[in-house]
Amino acid sequence: MINNHAAYRALTSRDPRFDGIFFVGVASTGVYCRPICPVKTPLQKNCRFFESAFAAEKASFRPCLRCRPELAPGHAPIDNSNRVAHLITRRIDEGLIDEGAGLEEIATEFGISSRQLRRLVQKELGVSPIELMQTRRLLLAKQLLTETKLPVTEIAFASGFSSLRRFNDAFGRQYRMPPTHLRNRAAEHHEMIDAGRSSTLRLSYRPPYDWQEILKFLDARMIRDVEFVTADSYARTVRLGKRTGWIRVTHAPEKGGLVVEFTRTLVPVLPALLGRLRNLFDLTARPDLIAAHLMKDKLLKKSVTKNPGLRVPGAFDGFEMAIRAILGQQITVKAATTIAGRFAEAFGEKIRTPFPELTRLSPLAARIAKASVRDIAKLGIVGTRAASILAFARAFQAGSLKLDTGTNPEADIAALTALPGIGQWTAHYIAMRVSRWPDAFPKEDVAVRNSLGRVSTKQAEEISQAWRPWRSYAVMHLWKNSPNPSRGNQSASSRAHQVQRAPQPVQMPELPLRGCDRRRSATPGRAQSETTRRVQSSYTERLWRG
Repeated sequence: MINNHAAYRALTSRDPRFDGIFFVGVASTGVYCRPICPVKTPLQKNCRFFESAFAAEKASFRPCLRCRPELAPGHAPIDNSNRVAHLITRRIDEGLIDEGAGLEEIATEFGISSRQLRRLVQKELGVSPIELMQTRRLLLAKQLLTETKLPVTEIAFASGFSSLRRFNDAFGRQYRMPPTHLRNRAAEHHEMIDAGRSSTLRLSYRPPYDWQEILKFLDARMIRDVEFVTADSYARTVRLGKRTGWIRVTHAPEKGGLVVEFTRTLVPVLPALLGRLRNLFDLTARPDLIAAHLMKDKLLKKSVTKNPGLRVPGAFDGFEMAIRAILGQQITVKAATTIAGRFAEAFGEKIRTPFPELTRLSPLAARIAKASVRDIAKLGIVGTRAASILAFARAFQAGSLKLDTGTNPEADIAALTALPGIGQWTAHYIAMRVSRWPDAFPKEDVAVRNSLGRVSTKQAEEISQAWRPWRSYAVMHLWKNSPNPSRGNQSASSRAHQVQRAPQPVQMPELPLRGCDRRRSATPGRAQSETTRRVQSSYTERLWRG
């Protein structure tokens, strides 16, 4: 059942992450659209919301000719807010589309031909896919020329051009000046970092931005040897394709952005690197819209007023983050961090960096998929969880499970929960951070339920309806203000379900009975049984809360 108020808020936000989640029928026109249709937003009283295009058709609404929902749920080409433009732009940024190569793959995903894709992009964006790619490349090149001292030849290739001649020609036609002229002008007004071993670029965000809180979150979940967090920076090793190196990110609040220092070995994959960092630090969020909505709830108003720039940390590497989430089942965040460090040491390749804290690359799915349950279990990981990690790695390596921004989060959750040992909490947490779904809600989370007054999972789900479609951000506020320092853990019932076994009773010490010389088990008798249950319940709660 769709919450009409939440769906209308999502409609007004035009956030592409809601594309394909629902459809809206407009009673005054008889047309139904996708939530990212560029037409004027209708009045709420005229809107009816549907979970599928088929339901809208059954209610006698006809498909919009602008956003074309009939192609497939969540797959139709429209303006910058639509999923196909978002997907094409992102893949251009990641260097996965080269002079038309890759367009066939995207067209296949959307169920249309590459010719249709080109024509639709031209109609809706006003440019062809190649022109879009050219613009993105030139904008990146302009930033590199302005903010770094990288050689022009390296900038040409890093921006995606196949030769220096093509770069010079395209740059001259677009900006009416050679690249060197722009660099000379920029040097008069900007301080550029010497490109010895590393260079820097700035990534902007919409203020306010709670940098300290995002560092705190990442620090608690840091993978030893792969990541390193200080009071003012985040650093990690990087592997993108065959390129390896390291990055270090700091905050520049006076410039409204993050400063990314990266090794020159990563220059050829710079577009993909920057895209991953935007996801990790949630740089595309609209804090004004999110805060304005969440502040309406009295449970969140105080936190949102105090922390309006709170973000939902994403994932630099989706596979890495999902493994970390599975490792965190049934144990505290601190314990999971320790085991994640062992895991990286066992399966991650060594790398040399200037930082003694960064010595390993994140483990690859291919390497873990070849391991055995015993190889994983000997790191101190229970057998059922080791089997779950192995099943996930093999599904990911085989391509049957794809975790990425812009995918259907509900499909991701269904695929994850189909794997052994992965339940709703883990799936929603992965959707929240990897799929970047702003409405993910791990209702089984013990810290969330405690913050809401120790409510049940059903009650938590009911309360959360008022926060839609920004429940992921509401969860961050609840975690931040939770008295439980090991926030982000599952409930006992959820965890027992995920490992697919009944919870074992806590073994209580035998208690001496009055008037008896012998010792007995503390189970017989109604009064003693009740006492035992209370003690067991208290012990179990402390175990889950760490």
